[in-house]
This record gives sequence, structure tokens and C-alpha cells, in this order.
Amino acid sequence: MRLILASTSPRRREILSLLGLPFEVIAPEFDELPLTDRPIAEEVLDFAVGKAQSVARRHPASMVFGSDTMILINATKIGKPDGIADAKQMLRSLSGKTHRIFTSVAVLDDLGGPGLRIVEEVAVKMRGYSEKEIEDYLSCNESLDKAGGYSIQGKGRALIESIRGDYLAAVGLPLKPIADYLKSRGVFIPSDLDKLYSDMSFLNWKSFS
Repeated sequence: MRLILASTSPRRREILSLLGLPFEVIAPEFDELPLTDRPIAEEVLDFAVGKAQSVARRHPASMVFGSDTMILINATKIGKPDGIADAKQMLRSLSGKTHRIFTSVAVLDDLGGPGLRIVEEVAVKMRGYSEKEIEDYLSCNESLDKAGGYSIQGKGRALIESIRGDYLAAVGLPLKPIADYLKSRGVFIPSDLDKLYSDMSFLNWKSFS
């Protein structure tokens, strides 16, 4: 069974590898075109489907995983920043507030299965950090490829007070729905997911326990 992750995200590759299964990584050819009046759950799922479809068209007879992440705060959708100035503004808007992370998964199964389309939601409460803390964080150079301009799994952890929900979904890929789908298709999962979730040994996970 050929499994393909349609992504350029190192963190999604790392998360999917936690299952212990062999898979390929192929960059999707898909342009994300945000629409301000479209519900965030619908948009983030459409992006995941679009990414997966762009790879599935070129690689039939495979199972392709697509995913996307977006943040919602005060009814405003936030994706990846367009430069440092944009990242700074995002971090200012998040300071001291709770926002929601929406991460989607689309599984396109050209091997006879029904596929999967889901969206996971995680609530993140940020500390009330200072302007200097924002400047110091931006100097770490981990903001520009992250929704909201910060990295939960990186040094951005220092800006976060707490999260409520699946840590892996907040980082970029909800693993349990993928594992459940694979199991439903008769795929043996080598990893013990219950142990993975109890040990929380992946990156900053344990710090949120």
C-alpha cells in the first residue's frame, strides 16, 4: 500500500512518522486562496483536499494525506505571516488572548477505501507577553512558516500559557484519526499510540501536561 504525504512541512512529516509506517513525501502543487467570508473549518478542509488532489492526480493507486492549519481569533482567520512585520502584528494580536487552531486532514484513497475528511480544533491561551519578548522571539527565525507566526513545538512555547485539545493537531497533523482510518483499511500500525499519548515525548508536548 503506497502512502504519500502531500506536504512541504517538516513537522507534518515528523508527526506522520510517529506511526512507524513507511511513506513518501511529495510537495503539493496547490495555491491557497483565502476567502474572508468562508467559514474557517470549510476553508482549511478545502485546502487539505486541494493539496492531496494535486498529488493524487500525479500518483494514482495510492493513499494521499493532505493537511492545512489556520488560526481564528476574534472572528479573524490567520494563516502564515507575510514577512516579519506581519508576524509581529500577529503576535501582538494574540498576546494575552485565547485563539483556536483548526487543522484539517484529507485522505484520498485510490486503493478502494472511502477516504477521510476531518477538522480538529484546539484552543490555545497565550501569555500577556511584552514587545521585547516579541522582538526576541522573532529573532529566533521560526515564525515565517507557522500559522499565527509562532511555533508551539519550538521556542514559541514560551509565549503560551496553555492548550486545550490534541497537541499534535496544534502542531500540524492530528494523528489518531489517520491511524483509525488506516486500521479500518487493514493496515497494521507498529506504534503504540496510547503509549505515545501518555508519554508525550514528542518535542514540547510534555510541557503542556
